Amino acid sequence: MTKKRFVGLGEILVRLSTEGYLRFAQADRFIVNYTGAEANIAITLSYMGMDACMVTKLPDNDIGKCALRKLAMFGVDTSHITFGGERIGLYYLERGVSQRPSRVIYDRKHSAFSEASVDEFNWDEILNGADWFHFTGITPALSENCAKICEKACITAKQQGVKVSCDLNYRKSLWTPEEAQETMRPLMQYVDILFANEESSEKALGIKMDKSSIVGVKPDTEAYAMLAHNLSGTFGFEKVAIPLREPISASVNNWSGLLYSNGEISIAKKYTIQIVDRIGAGDSFAAGLIYGLLHGMDDHTALEFATAASCLKHSIEFDFNLSTPDEVKAIMTGDASGWVLR
Repeated sequence: MTKKRFVGLGEILVRLSTEGYLRFAQADRFIVNYTGAEANIAITLSYMGMDACMVTKLPDNDIGKCALRKLAMFGVDTSHITFGGERIGLYYLERGVSQRPSRVIYDRKHSAFSEASVDEFNWDEILNGADWFHFTGITPALSENCAKICEKACITAKQQGVKVSCDLNYRKSLWTPEEAQETMRPLMQYVDILFANEESSEKALGIKMDKSSIVGVKPDTEAYAMLAHNLSGTFGFEKVAIPLREPISASVNNWSGLLYSNGEISIAKKYTIQIVDRIGAGDSFAAGLIYGLLHGMDDHTALEFATAASCLKHSIEFDFNLSTPDEVKAIMTGDASGWVLR
């Protein structure tokens, strides 16, 4: 069987995290990893056996080459990455525990990718033979040129019959709600499958959830179902997927997911998870749904696969999910005991 081909567009960042659960004020060294929302999905899908391609721009220096090697190490196609510019973006992470939340500080202005130009990427060539194209709301937020690159990629994807998905991923450090909506709403005409939550829907698209339907921190599935219905009705999405997180503390969360498709709502079973690293959980949820839908799973099964995959991600250090399809299916079918495998 021919491998399904995924293409992601976005920025690669250096993640600098404190050791263990040290606070920034305690740290005298940082642990280095290379990451990015779309790259997390590409690595996850490659690890699951798909053909995954990452499109970005990196500085032509040793750090850019380290990022390239990280992608290649996990089998991601890097042949369409361009080089130039002065620097790679950074983010600093202080992991939370118990009642203390995690903290993230970004340092990504004037990165190589944010200063990329539209003519650096040949989308007819990049998307030839692709089954799926994915971007997030982070990418068009980086610069006007990045927004134009996204638009060109989406137009080409639709011309070639490639499925297009978007995770809204609103970041207040990158733009205001007004700026986000001006850019993101027109891009939605190209999107088939949307990944969202209540904040990103409101800030990036101007679609609000009925806050009165939310009780404390426990997700109200009826309110989320109505949000998904409104998003689909407004923009014509084929599917809307929403991860459902119920935080008990920074260390323990309940985790589920919702999928709206063709007027029908599916809800995944709930997992109680002990968190090792929650960064990238939404990306692993998106990757799981993409994998499931591309491999012939029905909507509910694909949602269960996405939720189980993201459940496993919370147990894995760093931002991407290194879980095989068999491991995910074992969790789906009830083998969540954590027994040692020998």
